[in-house]
Order: sequence, then structure tokens, then C-alpha cells
Amino acid sequence: MRTKLCDLLGIDYPIVQGAMAWVADAKLASAVSNAGGIGIVGTGHDPVDVVQKKVEEVKALTDKPFGVNVMLLNPHVEEVVSYLCQAGIRLVTTGAGSPGKYMTAFQEAGIRVIPVVASVALAKRMERLGADAVVVEGMEAGGHIGKGTTMSLLPQVVDAVSIPVIAAGGIADGRGVAAALMLGAEGVQIGTRFVCSTESPAHENFKNAILKASDLSTIVTGELGGHPVRVLRNQLTREYAALEKAETSKETPDFAKMDELGRGALRRAVVLGDTQRGSMMSGQVAGLVKTVAPCKDIIEELVREAVEVYHARASYFNEGKS
Repeated sequence: MRTKLCDLLGIDYPIVQGAMAWVADAKLASAVSNAGGIGIVGTGHDPVDVVQKKVEEVKALTDKPFGVNVMLLNPHVEEVVSYLCQAGIRLVTTGAGSPGKYMTAFQEAGIRVIPVVASVALAKRMERLGADAVVVEGMEAGGHIGKGTTMSLLPQVVDAVSIPVIAAGGIADGRGVAAALMLGAEGVQIGTRFVCSTESPAHENFKNAILKASDLSTIVTGELGGHPVRVLRNQLTREYAALEKAETSKETPDFAKMDELGRGALRRAVVLGDTQRGSMMSGQVAGLVKTVAPCKDIIEELVREAVEVYHARASYFNEGKS
């Protein structure tokens, strides 16, 4: 399974690990890279010294290509970008804004830039800015999401840009990988499945919540404030939904109340294992995740299943069949 993305990034398989906050650490990213995909280190709002420590940890664990995610709303983003341009990093993914301000610096440092987008218009804009590829994320994904679904958005973006497109949202097995490639993607980005990897730092309680999930276990919160987030249902989401409903009827909603309710909730889930008061960011595909396994096994299974699906369905299109 070799695509343009493999050649662009120097990897064996077109599988990108999502830069999940509190989850995408050095151990997880290096494990994905060592298995032939490409691991991404999440940095969130980290100051530059924390980012440097994470990068050095990954370099100590793998000699394979890896990337660093830059959250453009990070108050330390200027220092982080400056460090990455000097650190020999070869790939940066970006979120929460446009990387346009930093594109020249990234390009001069020889860094590939892959923004995450949620619309055709944004994908075209990123191509004009000089992005090397884009991650198209559908609303099926866990965490912060847009409004379009992966299946409807992906082929539209593929038709609109000439750079490689990476599909994200709703992919947790080989069938999803095969479907994304058939829709024109050059690779896939996967998050929820890697939360339940052996190398993931996510608390065991969080992993077990995903393993027990069904197709209806996630909910989208934060739509009132314009920042929708997909998470697993629990006590926190019930309280948040009730608060959103109450505030919707007001002429001026009290967003401070909602911010207070959600403050620190992701850390409570990932680090402390609080499955009732924590924000368990997870995609709709949680119901497909049934095991905790090493990243190497996960990637090999994804590739094997994708190939099997392709060959099993190829007979449907054999020429000369009546």
C-alpha cells in the first residue's frame, strides 16, 4: 500500500496518527513511526521548553520520520515555530487557524506543512499558501469538529485541490482505510483507534470506555458557542447539554459558565481516568474499537484489512462479466 503521501513523507504506510491533546506524546508518536506510519506529537498550548523536551524524547525513540502538531492559538506559537524551524523537524501539522504567517519560515527550513481543514474553501486556501497536503476532517471525528461528513467532504476536496488529501474522521479499521483511498485520499489520519493502543498514555478507564462504546455513545457539545466537540456521553455531557439548553433561551448566553464546566475536563479523562467528569474525546467509530493492541499490530491490521477488502470487492468490477 504505497501512495503519494508515502513518497512525500518517506513512510511505509499512508497512516497518520492524530495529534490528540494529552494523548499524542513521544511514546505514542514514535511507536506509530516505528511501525511504518507517521506519528505526530501534540503540543497544544505548550511553551517552547516543553515542546523541545517532547521532540528530543521522540528523536531518542525513533529514527523514522515524525511530525509535530502546532496549535496556532497557542500563546507561545511564535517561539514554538522558531524552535521547530531550527530543530530539524521535517513535518508540521497545524490546527486552530491559518499557518500562512509562518509558511515562509517553514518552507525555508525544509518543513512539510499539512494543515487540518473542514471545508473545500479552506483546503483551496491552504494550497494557495503552499501547503504540501491537507487533512480533511469530517464531523465523525473525536474532539473539535466541523459540520461536513468525511464521505461527502473528502471527494469534494480531492476534486478541488492538486495536493495530496488525507482523510480523517470515521476511520478505525481497514474498511475505512480502503473507503478513503477509493474516494481519492492519499492517506488517512486516525485518532480514536490509537487512543486504545498499548503505547497510548490515556488512562485505562478512558480506554475501557471506548472499548465499551456503541454506535450511539458519542455526543457533540459546544455547538452553542460555535466550538463543537465530539465526546463520549457521561455525567459531564449531560450537565453541559442541560446548561446549553438553558442558555440557548437567553438573549445573551453565559458562555463563561460553559467554559468553567469544561475547564480541565480533557486532562481529567486522559490523565486521571475520570470517566464521569472528564471530557472523553472520541470519534463515532468508538463502537468499532474492541481491543487494546500495540501500534505495530494496529497498523498491520489496518493495512491487511484494507488490502483484503480491495481484493474481495475487485471482482465486482471485472471486465467482461455479464
